Amino acid sequence: MDNLLVLLLASLPFIAAAVLALLAVAAMGVGIVWPSVPAYGYLAVLFCTNSTSYGSLATTSSPGIYSRGSGQLFFPLLLWCMAGAWCCARVAAGFRRQPVPSCSLRPWFLGWFALLGGHVAVAMLTNVTLAQALAPSGFSNVVWMAPLVGLLLLAFPTRAHALALSRFILLAGLGRALFGLLRWAFLGGDPNNVYANMNDIKIKLTFFDINDSLLCTAACAIAAVNLCRAAAPRRAPVWTALDWATLCTTALCIVLSYRRTAWIGLALALALVALRLPPRRRIGLLLLGAPVVGAGLLAAAAKRLGQVQGAGGGLSSLFYDMASTRTGARSERVLELDYALADFLAHPLTGIGAWGRYAGYRQIAWQAGEDGGLFLHSGVLHIALKAGLPGLVLLGGTIWAFARCARQAGRTLPPDLLGLATAGAAGLAFMLPDLLVGTPFPQVRTTQMLAVCLALPYVALAGANGGASQAQAAQGRAAPQVAAAGRRFVHAAGEPS
Repeated sequence: MDNLLVLLLASLPFIAAAVLALLAVAAMGVGIVWPSVPAYGYLAVLFCTNSTSYGSLATTSSPGIYSRGSGQLFFPLLLWCMAGAWCCARVAAGFRRQPVPSCSLRPWFLGWFALLGGHVAVAMLTNVTLAQALAPSGFSNVVWMAPLVGLLLLAFPTRAHALALSRFILLAGLGRALFGLLRWAFLGGDPNNVYANMNDIKIKLTFFDINDSLLCTAACAIAAVNLCRAAAPRRAPVWTALDWATLCTTALCIVLSYRRTAWIGLALALALVALRLPPRRRIGLLLLGAPVVGAGLLAAAAKRLGQVQGAGGGLSSLFYDMASTRTGARSERVLELDYALADFLAHPLTGIGAWGRYAGYRQIAWQAGEDGGLFLHSGVLHIALKAGLPGLVLLGGTIWAFARCARQAGRTLPPDLLGLATAGAAGLAFMLPDLLVGTPFPQVRTTQMLAVCLALPYVALAGANGGASQAQAAQGRAAPQVAAAGRRFVHAAGEPS
């Protein structure tokens, strides 16, 4: 018996490997037959799993799902699974002779890939390790946005798929908002509360992670368009009730996140949503919604900024931590940007490299530790610092291509698909403040959520075009059948066929 037990224990790793291999094969089969299933699973993880423990009082924390496996695989296992789902969806499209939907982002992502390859080549020649060159603190996360955009385009090719995705985002945002509000009301809010735990500001948060507010913004945009769109078909009362619930809970959840970038982003997103509506409904939304949201934001800002030393009042109090003191000393936020800008100006064409650290980072309090100098609070300056002018050109080109597609979607899409495209545009508008003064690019979840926003207008356009193509194909198949039936009728009537 002891020998059998020893043998069993020794064989457990092999059994586990065999089970994982079988599960991988099964997942590949599911991904080829139903490409939307792994896409939904990945989105569910992305929407519902927090990505940061910053601000928590916990003394220990286990590696999160967004970093697990990156030590051995250079990138998190979750990203490799997403890439595998894209491969399965591509194979499935080949079997079905399904054309790859057009996407104007494709050449820009190829440019990002080539730029990263150039940095890796230079790193290998200068004794920099491959892990350092591909680290998230550079811009490799931007390259990983491409397979997710491709996965969503391949997994949701038809009008029915696009409508189902729109409803999925709406329900996911509603569920996440309800979770955040209930935890805020009864369980003390988000434990990652940097304001209460580190800055002695006595407030509770719904979510500190900006990505939860981004999901709420996308769901809020879909709900607003569903409720206010012109020529709306008759919908089931339950979906109208869900739209109203989503509109109210998601907006409240963002307000109670007490994050300034989320407040400004919400205002930008709602302004963009209003522009997508017919003039009469736009005026109604602004007259009814703007005062309510504005009052909520003012009350939340007064509660948070009223407890902050240095936030004197007025609009300037929103940027209290970037203002100089009375003695003229620059704040650490401004000092950080000054150091990074100086290094960019010293290396404007190439940047300091994806692995580089800007000079003087040790004088910044939060840049202590092994990650010191690898990131800074400005997504745009982060790209400029690490990748130089080529990175800025690629960033501007990516946003320009998306803006053109989103504009086309807003003008041409039918009402039932307009909400999905608007959610992507509103999500990117919401993230503009974080791109300017936040740290989006070193974060896996943030860049993947940005990829979802980039993909949504393309998915909506592909769904509209796919629906039209399917209708034309159905008419083409029906025409010979009608002609044959007519010939049979004439023949039965006794006339020559």
